Amino acid sequence: MSDTSSTHIIVIGNEKGGTGKSTLAMHLAVKLLYENFKIAVIDLDGRQGSLSKYIANRRKYAENNSLVLPTPVHYVFEPNEDRSNIEEIEELINKLKQQFDAIIIDTPGTKNYLFELAHKYPHTLITPIGDSLVDLSAIADIDYSSGEILKAGHYAEFVWETKKHLAAQGLAYLNWVVCGNKISTIRSRNKDAVFNKLEDLGKLYGFRLTPGLKDRVIYKELFLEGLTVLDFNQDKLSRRMSLSHLAAKMELNNLAEFIFH
Repeated sequence: MSDTSSTHIIVIGNEKGGTGKSTLAMHLAVKLLYENFKIAVIDLDGRQGSLSKYIANRRKYAENNSLVLPTPVHYVFEPNEDRSNIEEIEELINKLKQQFDAIIIDTPGTKNYLFELAHKYPHTLITPIGDSLVDLSAIADIDYSSGEILKAGHYAEFVWETKKHLAAQGLAYLNWVVCGNKISTIRSRNKDAVFNKLEDLGKLYGFRLTPGLKDRVIYKELFLEGLTVLDFNQDKLSRRMSLSHLAAKMELNNLAEFIFH
């Protein structure tokens, strides 16, 4: 059945933990909220729960400091042995599609049935990736002595199956964005090699490559308070924006512009 809903579903997925999926999900959600979109988020990585903790920290900070901080409607799920929550999640997504402009789904860092379920829904798939060869192997197996691409990596193959599933549902186009995330601000030969190769792989496997959020200490600090780099326009906020915050805000705005245009 074709999906006639106008709700845009964004899935943040990668078969690897530690790539900053939850930080990315939170910042994108808050950016869209500040632009007056109605946003819901679903944390399918409930066992780790980074996104859920981020939102809980935000609500607590807002309450303790008498602030009005835009916060997405939030749901969280953990995997269980009998997979009994699949129907509940499917019903929830169908319900949210009638109420919200966008749904952002944060996926586990390992492939399980919740990870697979999330990939049945995206209009936009965002894959944050680091600058290591381990991260790159999820996209492609490469002979680094010759630079030859040997075959698609396990995640690229999975996304190909996702594209076929979506096409069968009448959704012929998947906006797959790979973003360099948690990347050091220091240039290195390894980083250049990884992202030069990703440029080639994007043409081969059908994704667009863009810089994401760099590896900045401020993201770790903001997590503890539930804040994002977009919240510093709040008059009652005791903290002031630094040059590092400004740079991070520009990164986020550039990423969002790339994703949605």
